[in-house]
Amino acid sequence: MFNSLSDRLTSTFKNLRGRGRLSEADIDATVREIRRALLDADVAVPVVREFTAAVRERALSAEVSQALNPAQQVVKIVNEQLVEILGGATRPLQLAKTPPTVIMLAGLQGAGKTTLAGKLALALREQGHTPVLVAADLQRPNAVTQLSVVAERAGVPVFAPHPGNQGAETDAVIGDPVSVARDGVAFAREKQHDVVIVDTAGRLGVDQLLMQQAADIRAAVQPDEVLFVIDAMIGQDAVATAQAFLEGVDFTGVVLSKLDGDARGGAALSVAGITGRPIMFASTGEKLTDFEVFHPDRMASRILDMGDVLTLIEQAERAFDAEQAEKMAQKVATGQDFTLADFLVQMQQMKKLGSMKKMLGMLPGMGQMREAIEQFDEREVDRIEAIIKSMTPAERDNPKIINGSRRARIARGSGSTTTAVNQLLERFEAAQKMMRQMARGGGAPGMPAMPGMPGMGGGKKSRGKQAPAKKVKGKSGNPAKRAQQEREAMQRALGGPATPSAPSGSAFGVGKQAEQDVDLSNLQLPGGLDKLLGGR
Repeated sequence: MFNSLSDRLTSTFKNLRGRGRLSEADIDATVREIRRALLDADVAVPVVREFTAAVRERALSAEVSQALNPAQQVVKIVNEQLVEILGGATRPLQLAKTPPTVIMLAGLQGAGKTTLAGKLALALREQGHTPVLVAADLQRPNAVTQLSVVAERAGVPVFAPHPGNQGAETDAVIGDPVSVARDGVAFAREKQHDVVIVDTAGRLGVDQLLMQQAADIRAAVQPDEVLFVIDAMIGQDAVATAQAFLEGVDFTGVVLSKLDGDARGGAALSVAGITGRPIMFASTGEKLTDFEVFHPDRMASRILDMGDVLTLIEQAERAFDAEQAEKMAQKVATGQDFTLADFLVQMQQMKKLGSMKKMLGMLPGMGQMREAIEQFDEREVDRIEAIIKSMTPAERDNPKIINGSRRARIARGSGSTTTAVNQLLERFEAAQKMMRQMARGGGAPGMPAMPGMPGMGGGKKSRGKQAPAKKVKGKSGNPAKRAQQEREAMQRALGGPATPSAPSGSAFGVGKQAEQDVDLSNLQLPGGLDKLLGGR
């Protein structure tokens, strides 16, 4: 969503790099570009004006003029101001001291309230809570049915005593949504559910009937949190809608839905600044798991193409099996070979993380590779999985036995080509070598030289004073001298003294005097050996 804004800001900051000092004209030009980027992103004009004024004031202060790297200091200022207009600090849910905690969802029709109710319920259930959904939207056709389906997918119960509108094209309210909401809270208290999520009706636009109904439900259930769900793709209209709900119903936090869309993202940068209410959650896709806590600092990092590694780590911790990861770590530590069966498990764990494009987009600097990321085919992971599953257990454990006929069979079984099988085996062989190097890591014998790493060979020597390297002489043509050289080389290899004064034959601690004391006249040689030695 923030791709366009991110590209514009990144391009603006590139012009500042390499400058040892920034003049007032440089700062004015930078602020002007930032203003244009924000306006193009559909950010509300008052927010843009406040943002650019704060950036300019701080950029002209001693904070930048006395900095060692003024360009980086300007980026830091822009980052901090972005965090501020996005709400400052992360705002968690305020749970009631005495359960149940009542959460009311409000917003226009089509903003995604019903789906969001399921996403929030699933997230709370995974945290150990026992949520229940209340179907208080009796106006939109089949809204109650949709909430029931979403609740089933999320694995949580739903309170829906009234079927609501079953498809009639009418704006009339069918049933009493206020009574349903009140009874839903009583049901949760009776069944000991600690969280109640009330889904309310919306309209295609703001009107008096909508506001009155939402205000009546709020008065009836006395919610601990009122979350205003807004479509992040509606741009400037987000500000007017948010102000209308703030005055008519009031809300404690904002939830941005459809944050995975291709709109310009102005709503996210405007709502918090205009209403003074924090953005608490973000919906980033259609799946129930595409839901995350909104962190202003992390979102600012994404906009400035600095990545969001913390969110990526959190998602990995939720998706990866700790027991399986421990087994893999032990396997690497004990030097066992990485097999295609292990590779398949790793691929399946990666799939649990969701879209590969989203994961890659969270890495720092990926904005420069956005086009390549967009061209990445998500189905490639499924193709690799199909190829490995078409192999026998023996082939997965020992890919070297996969000959031409086996490759053809695997290709037919997976619906791919022999070329694709060959490419997978080549990539796997490279991954296997890397795992072997990891197992031998930490300076273990056999570890290959790492270029540029001191003490590991392969890199340039430091420029400090060093003892001059000794010349390595070639082997002498004199047999006695050559034997002496070989003894000295063996002596050095065994860790003995490498000084020229070391006596011949002293590598094992037998000195010259000891050699003189040994009487060789009675030495008995095995039969035939004297002939081999020339009769000596």
